[in-house]
Parts: sequence; structure tokens; C-alpha cells
Amino acid sequence: MTIKTDSRHLYLQVIDRLKEDIEKGVFKEKEKLPSEFELSKTLGVSRATLREALRLLEEENIIIRRHGVGTFVNPKPVFTSGIEHLSSISSMIINAGMEPGTNYLSSFGLPASEDDVKRFHCEGNETIITIERVRTANGEPVVYCVDQVPSKYLPNDFSNREDSSIFSAIEESGDIHVAYAITSIDPVGYHNQASPILECEPETALLVLKQLHYDDNDRVVLYSKNYFRADKFSFHVVRKRV
Repeated sequence: MTIKTDSRHLYLQVIDRLKEDIEKGVFKEKEKLPSEFELSKTLGVSRATLREALRLLEEENIIIRRHGVGTFVNPKPVFTSGIEHLSSISSMIINAGMEPGTNYLSSFGLPASEDDVKRFHCEGNETIITIERVRTANGEPVVYCVDQVPSKYLPNDFSNREDSSIFSAIEESGDIHVAYAITSIDPVGYHNQASPILECEPETALLVLKQLHYDDNDRVVLYSKNYFRADKFSFHVVRKRV
């Protein structure tokens, strides 16, 4: 059935129609869509209009186009969260009714690099601890985490606590309270290190959250780079008019 035209651009109407069909289950998750020729004929639009609609749907991560194979409906993200509040990955997984887990990959200390000195306002001879972990949901890897923190902010025996929360360890002494974070989010395609760890297909996109965590004295006490599977996670923010 062709779409009903209104005053908006035709490709926007095509987007709405395809979203509606996906929502209704006409096209199911992971299902291959009809060919461009078939879709354009069914919707009564040109292939150029259809391609523009598909391009924007792919940007929204609603569909994924695999070269030489076809176009598929992406599964809806299992985990969703606002980024206005600092919440743990574990809480997001629990809220989705799943069991969180952690696989530790490595933990090591190195002298502060130039970037570390700028980031933490530390001396070049200070040791920066890097912790690599994989967060799981019901045993499935969903987030690859790389955390960096000056060793002076961690307990001496932290390396022996593989199940310890980094936030809890930093705040253990009572001298530091993680108050807020500044976050940037970047979408990336296949990542040579993170994608294999997360057992991603080559076409699965990732969302990279880079966070500088500050204490009550506006000191950066933790830098995190987390690679989220975009087919599992979505993030939103509430913006108020001022």
C-alpha cells in the first residue's frame, strides 16, 4: 500500500511509514527488508527518495545495511538510560531484568603520559592505573570498559580486588567523593580492539562514552572510556528551555 502524502518531504513520510511497519511487526527484528525496488514500488516513491529515508533510518540505528547482502531491521536496544545522572552500568542491566557480571582483562600501572598529566594535573612521575574490563548481561559481553585513575586515589590492595567497584575504591578513604562527570558520546563503526572483545558482527556499531569524573574539589579522579554495543544500549538526555 502506498503512503498517504501530506505537506512534508516525501522521504520523511517514508521514514514514518517504515518505523510504523517495524513497530507493528510487519518487519521484525533482524529480518531482511524487501529490496529497494520492491519497497519503492510498494510505497509508491522513487528509489532516490527511498534511499534517503533508509540512510536516515540507518543513522538512527533502526536499520543496518550490509553491503552485498541487504537491509535488516536492528533489534531495539535492551538497555536505555538518561545521561543526566551518574548511574552504573550494573544498575542499567539490573533495571532491564538481567544479571550483571564483570570479566577482568588486565590491570597495570605506568608513569603518567603527557595526556595523563594534562587530564589529572599530576606530575610526570606519578603512576596511572589502567583497568580493562568487560561488563556482561546474563553472561553476554555488552560493554568494554577502560578506566584510568592515579594510583594515589586507590587503596594499596586494589589490584587484589577484581570484584571491587572503582567508585567505591576511590571513595573508600572518605577523602574523595565523586561528584559529577563530563561526558562525550561518539558513534563508531568496527573497532579493532573493542568489537572482537564484545563479539560484535563487523557491521555492529558502538557508542563510545568518554567521561572525566570530578570530585567535590573539581579534581579529575577518574577517566573512563566505555564502548557500548549500539544494538544493546541507547542514551538520552532531558534538555530544558532556558
